[in-house]
Amino acid sequence: MLNRRLLLSGTGALLAGCSTAAPPVSAPPAPVMPAMAAPPPPVAAAPAPGAPLDTTGYDSFLVALRAEARRSGISEPTVRAALGNIRPLPRVLELDRKQPEGVLSWEQYRDRIVSQKRIDDGRRAYAENRALLQQIESRYGVSARVIVAIWGMETNYGGNTGGFNVVEALATLAWEGRRAAFFRKELLAALRIIDEGNISADKMTGSWAGAMGHPQFMPTSFERLAVDFDGDGHRNIWESKADALASIGNYLARNGWQTGQGWAMEARPPGGFDIERVDTDTKRSMAEWSRLGWRQADGGPLPATGTEATLAVPTRSSGQVFLGLPNLRVIRRYNSPMNYGLAVGLLADRVA
Repeated sequence: MLNRRLLLSGTGALLAGCSTAAPPVSAPPAPVMPAMAAPPPPVAAAPAPGAPLDTTGYDSFLVALRAEARRSGISEPTVRAALGNIRPLPRVLELDRKQPEGVLSWEQYRDRIVSQKRIDDGRRAYAENRALLQQIESRYGVSARVIVAIWGMETNYGGNTGGFNVVEALATLAWEGRRAAFFRKELLAALRIIDEGNISADKMTGSWAGAMGHPQFMPTSFERLAVDFDGDGHRNIWESKADALASIGNYLARNGWQTGQGWAMEARPPGGFDIERVDTDTKRSMAEWSRLGWRQADGGPLPATGTEATLAVPTRSSGQVFLGLPNLRVIRRYNSPMNYGLAVGLLADRVA
């Protein structure tokens, strides 16, 4: 169970600690239908587990895709290497169709995600990469421990980056039709990343939905926000911790991270507060929240400052409430759910 007084500094000061920004990793832009050589195929039905996949139309889809890649400037060697012998992946369609099997409360999610093991592993990862993280923090102004927390949330500190071939997974999703335009755009971005020499087609691995490497960037986010921090001429978020962690820092910095500011503090509401009817849009200074009867979670007074905050209420919370600072919104640009953003902040606090 977490310490109920969770301040980013770990010292009791609201704004200490976090020295430092991505769209939900910048939130990806709204899908735009790219020029297509042929109309999108009908949606392929997800196969039953173990059943063969009906691949009718896939070969013609692949011919059109190769032609489109060449027209967009992808080199012939990359087209052959990346799109030469790929086939649709039934497991990808199965996962794309799978519905969640139950919904966790905030408290269940919090205690599962911000577990003692993840905290301990985060402290170890921080210690092992301290010099690198300090360099990244110095360049981008983003708190190193928030970078580590996102790394831990996304891939368990690089331990689980996904085992799918990204091009094959994205081609499967671009072919099956349900969100074909979005995944076709991501697929073409993946081909450009390969063509630039950042990674070979066979080493471009990630999640079933195409999120890649240690930070789990989608290809279009990679193009905008990945960096070559180790200076070897490649942006390699799969094999270079320097590139991967600095890319997280760049993502947050580019989305407005406020250096030296915290992310939130847990707060105690005044009497009559109804968690089901919360205004999460109105910004008030800490002094104003205090005048309205809000206090720190341990009952102490809020800082009498002009720092603006909004109410940050976890989804399906049984009562825990936070006063969120602008950096919480920045974290949520990486991944938008409120519970994700709060868990990143709490994990960062405990890793420190």
